[in-house]
Amino acid sequence: MTKKLAFIAIFAATLIACKSTPQGGNTAGSEEADDVATVQFDADSTLRLIEAQCQFGPRTPGSNAHRRCGDYIVAQFRQRGLEVTEQKAMLTAWDNKQFECRNIIASYLPEQTNRIVLAAHWDSRPWADADPDASKHGQPVMAANDGASGVAVMLQIASLLKELKPSCGIDFICFDLEDYGAPEDAAGSDNHVQDWCLGSQHWASHPHKPGYTARFGILLDMVGSKNARFYHEYSSMRYAQSVVARVWSAAHTAGYGEYFVQEMGGAIEDDHIYMNAAGIPTIDIINTFPTNPSFGPTWHTTHDVPENISTETLKAVGQTLVQFLYEMEKEENPAPQTSSK
Repeated sequence: MTKKLAFIAIFAATLIACKSTPQGGNTAGSEEADDVATVQFDADSTLRLIEAQCQFGPRTPGSNAHRRCGDYIVAQFRQRGLEVTEQKAMLTAWDNKQFECRNIIASYLPEQTNRIVLAAHWDSRPWADADPDASKHGQPVMAANDGASGVAVMLQIASLLKELKPSCGIDFICFDLEDYGAPEDAAGSDNHVQDWCLGSQHWASHPHKPGYTARFGILLDMVGSKNARFYHEYSSMRYAQSVVARVWSAAHTAGYGEYFVQEMGGAIEDDHIYMNAAGIPTIDIINTFPTNPSFGPTWHTTHDVPENISTETLKAVGQTLVQFLYEMEKEENPAPQTSSK
């Protein structure tokens, strides 16, 4: 079994009930109309952020493209007014190669103790070992979806913070060395799940700030593919069911319930596993095809390029997060009621 493919059976019924709205968006004049965020997520700008990462080439560990793209991500978060911490450490991979792991943490309201996490990985897989053309299995993956899409959504959300004005602190964490797990046919490897997510494993045991904690986390992985569907992930439901409920509800309120399906998907090995182990209840928003366990036709192939990214999917995920942050702020800091004679 490769990373992220430990699927369980799909349940016919949902485990939680969430409010829903018509699939095409909120109907004008509905009771929920006043509860819809007016801030708009720009999917076209997000696609350009994906393209910018891919222009460096595959961001495989140890490569010049990896270093330059890391510098770019740091600069982009700083341009948005966030405080950036770079967590670096030498880590040993399954093949005994050592790489400098570079986790990038961008903090909004760093002085605030009330914090949440948005996370994604930013590295590329060195081997396109799921490519239908076996002759390309040794080529690196461009990782437009499996990597760059999550980072781009976070950067776009960061650009909207001045409009959203959340009162809680937000840490945008870009994990490194997530996708260096061994190919199934690699000599000398048993393909253990521990081969993957090296950056989040390191961060979970060595947080970027001593005693760091957050109320909850949301991991974004493969959030730009065409015809995407996001199901309830097993560990997300086990450790952070209330967060799943609120995010999927926000998707319905924003008019994107078609993308956020109220059904169980699978148990997926991803960065959120180690965030949960660190005591931060974290969910995984990840595109899956549960009836045919895989992550779509471009996953770990040479076809994971910007041309195969869907702005419709980016919009669905980004606007859902905007709606979620809007609802959270409104709930925790309600506007004072006015009275009239």
